[in-house]
Amino acid sequence: MKNKLSIKGKLAMKSKLTTWILIGMVAGIGVGWMCHELLPTPESAKTVAGYISLVTDIFLRLIKMIIAPLVFSTLVVGIAHMGDSKSLGRIGLKTMGWFICASLVSLLLGLTLVNILRPGDALNLPLPDAGASTNLKTTSLSLKEFVTHLVPRSVIEAMANNEILQIVIFSVFFGAGAASFGKKAGVVIDWIEQLSHVMLKVTGYVMALAPIAVFAAVAAIVTTQGLGILLTYGVFMGEFYFGILLLWVLLAFVGFLFLGPRIGRLISLIKEPILLAFSTASSEAAYPKTLEQLERFGASKKITSFVLPLGYSFNLDGSMMYCTFATLFIAQAYGIKLDLTQQITMLLILMVTSKGMAGVPRASLVVIAATLATFNIPEAGLLLIMGIDQFLDMGRSATNVVGNSVATAVVSKWEGELQPEAQAQAEIDRDEGLVAPVAA
Repeated sequence: MKNKLSIKGKLAMKSKLTTWILIGMVAGIGVGWMCHELLPTPESAKTVAGYISLVTDIFLRLIKMIIAPLVFSTLVVGIAHMGDSKSLGRIGLKTMGWFICASLVSLLLGLTLVNILRPGDALNLPLPDAGASTNLKTTSLSLKEFVTHLVPRSVIEAMANNEILQIVIFSVFFGAGAASFGKKAGVVIDWIEQLSHVMLKVTGYVMALAPIAVFAAVAAIVTTQGLGILLTYGVFMGEFYFGILLLWVLLAFVGFLFLGPRIGRLISLIKEPILLAFSTASSEAAYPKTLEQLERFGASKKITSFVLPLGYSFNLDGSMMYCTFATLFIAQAYGIKLDLTQQITMLLILMVTSKGMAGVPRASLVVIAATLATFNIPEAGLLLIMGIDQFLDMGRSATNVVGNSVATAVVSKWEGELQPEAQAQAEIDRDEGLVAPVAA
């Protein structure tokens, strides 16, 4: 009886977390609006927002604290359980094939929408000084730098800096090496698997703080920017979110082709990480919860542990759509016309440079800045969108979660590793000790 109550209690806590996150968002808007209206000067508003955002900063630091060991442990165990390099290569090719197709579709959608809607033409704001600086480093996104950055000089350095792509590279080599030893590496793999269970438990503790962090994040933004910023850039934001909605519909449709009606259940299960990514404007913050919900959906643990970390470096669908949308928006605002050849060239450049986004602060802005310089569009045009970038990043981050979740589920289906949800839930309950022992 006690064990059954424990199960109900844990399930109730999980369902309530989403509600509390929503409450945190609404409360954050209200508190931020009051602070913005009551504080006498922008400087005082900025100071107060800085103190409020301390909570969000701590939460994101806690997330960063668990990302490296979580990615390493789950990925190594997943690869080791694949058993052979042939399986690893096959799954890797399928995964990268999906990512490349999804990237092209996302970039093309942004390119098409911005040419049809042309939000920059209707911008009734004075253009910034062409000599203004945005203080963004753009030289680090060259193809040469990206390729050399793939391989870590030290795995300790990669983990210390939370370089997800470098951690993935090391984990692939480590997991493949462990798998080649077979049973001889059993002790090491068992230890790392236990580490993954511990990190998932730690993740649960950190996620309990999510509603407070969401409240602080939203309150800090509205305190400094006010609600008026949403009206000032309403057209641009509305059209961008219309594009995000279309991308979601497209992802759900493609997911339906492979998963059937279960795509609806997948979206339902990941609503919590979607909301977390949206409210904190961080795909990284949603990673642990996304991993958990995909396994609950029935996606194979070894597939999930392999595909999802790769997705955070190679499959940022929302961010890529934004790159083409925002770059051409700035060109339109300046009255700079780019022909079809130039736009296709831009798309191909973004196809490469966007793969270096993971772990880069304000990553989309950095990629856009580098692209602007390539096509002689004043970099200062970024000042047109930097004020609302936080609000746009919320939509990008949520879309990245959707895209990576669909990709992981589809690859699991391709590999015949997608379990019925009831079976997956039973295994999770057994791992968590929620299943009562069978009476003799």
